[in-house]
Amino acid sequence: MIYKDFQGLKLSMLGFGTMRLPQKEDGSIDEELAARMTDCALRHGVNYFDTAYPYHGGKSELVMGKILSGYPRDRFYLADKYPGHQISSSYDPAAVFEEQLEKCGTPYFDFYLLHNVYENSIGVYEEPKWGIIDYFKEQKRNGRIRHLGFSSHARPETLRAFLERHGEDMEFCQIQLNYLDWTLQDARQKCEILSEFGIPVWVMEPVRGGRLIKLSEQEYAPLQAAAPGRDAAEWAFRFLQDIPGVTVVLSGMSDMAQMEENIALFERENPLREEEKEMLLRTADLMKNALPCTACRYCCDGCPMGLDIPVLIHGYNDLRFGGGTTVSMQMDALSADKLPSACIGCGACAAICPQNIDIPSAMREFSELLEKAPKWAEICREREEAARKIREAAKASGK
Repeated sequence: MIYKDFQGLKLSMLGFGTMRLPQKEDGSIDEELAARMTDCALRHGVNYFDTAYPYHGGKSELVMGKILSGYPRDRFYLADKYPGHQISSSYDPAAVFEEQLEKCGTPYFDFYLLHNVYENSIGVYEEPKWGIIDYFKEQKRNGRIRHLGFSSHARPETLRAFLERHGEDMEFCQIQLNYLDWTLQDARQKCEILSEFGIPVWVMEPVRGGRLIKLSEQEYAPLQAAAPGRDAAEWAFRFLQDIPGVTVVLSGMSDMAQMEENIALFERENPLREEEKEMLLRTADLMKNALPCTACRYCCDGCPMGLDIPVLIHGYNDLRFGGGTTVSMQMDALSADKLPSACIGCGACAAICPQNIDIPSAMREFSELLEKAPKWAEICREREEAARKIREAAKASGK
């Protein structure tokens, strides 16, 4: 396992992110498989585990706390986050923090983050009446937080402004970093800003929620030609290995195969050559017409229509890539009130989106594109024919 130094600690470069734990068919966490994955991680040298208050509807903290309680506390580093990015009428950092400690079954967190400091949440974190930053600085002084940092999807100028005001109190920063977002989300500039302030980088979304391991034939062809047998995940993870400041790379692994593959990729340092990086960035250029959704699901809680927005955005991107037939079939599995046409354009989703996606516009365009998709048009005709027969039968029976 590759280890990186952080203030005298040896942190595994591969960290286990628990936002996408394995699930059963009913949507609950598969605790048995999660436990086996955790044991596999620890046996192979992974020592950094990351959770957060909203992950899996609050169940990630409970499950990981239960699993990790079976191991000596000095075998792992546990990270959690305060949800100041979530829209609320009030914020009580003390109540949340005490709840998190209890759920995780620990007297302290090795690493604690202000969750997603960005344009729409920075005011909450800095609001004196909530006292959020001051409270967590106090918890650090009391030893209940060993290292305080923050995660961020902010634009570079917002990131810089926050660091100018609070950089002395922040020890690390978690940003979205991968070869697609190196330019699309200005990750390169963000890394430079963090380096300027002497703050090491924690990586989230290294494979973009799985998108970077599901390359199209066109996207993958030049990579395959350059390195036959090297899969898309290896390209993505090796891109990160020698970026200055990168200390921990969090991967939201959902099954044992992902865990085993990622462990193998982090057994030793093996960064890409410069010409390989250039090729990978050219591949990213092919992909940039896609909306940068990472399926974080922050948008779903406030949707008055209960839409599964990440699923719809995935379908939207897929349709724009040319997957009309498949997407039409996927949408046919949804009830009418869960289709993109059900979006009322209220904008609650866009207000909380870390990627700043104009979701209402995307839903409107998706609906229009679906109407033009041949398979969807056929489905619509079939639905209308079925509805017509029902109406005629009802009329004939006098109902």
